[in-house]
Amino acid sequence: MYSLTVRDHMMIAHSFRGEVFGPAQRLHGATYVVDVSFFRRELDADSLVVDIGLASEQLKDVLSAMNYRNLDDEPDFEGRNTSTEMLAAVVADRLAERIAAGALGPGAAGLERVAVTLRESHVAWATYERDL
Repeated sequence: MYSLTVRDHMMIAHSFRGEVFGPAQRLHGATYVVDVSFFRRELDADSLVVDIGLASEQLKDVLSAMNYRNLDDEPDFEGRNTSTEMLAAVVADRLAERIAAGALGPGAAGLERVAVTLRESHVAWATYERDL
């Protein structure tokens, strides 16, 4: 299995509902380093997993919808705790939609899986993987 990973980051504000979150129930910020890995069994006709430039552009665009935003105010997240795990799934799902629409080029049609890792700090991160 081949993989290619691109990286970006986003800065958000949010709060959580529920006693389990302790002081994180108050509004706070998070800066995430976001890694996205694309997987396929065979390279495309150009010997690529996916075009790095297109993958980087699409990741940046997906993150721009959340970057420098208070997620508590975003309609897409109304009534939901925007945990690191949940946000990793959101990024993966939004990228999967773009892959299906051809935004990562025709060679991306052979992608089988995507994994998104949000690194909240040097000691804590979450990953969501999904088939395409």
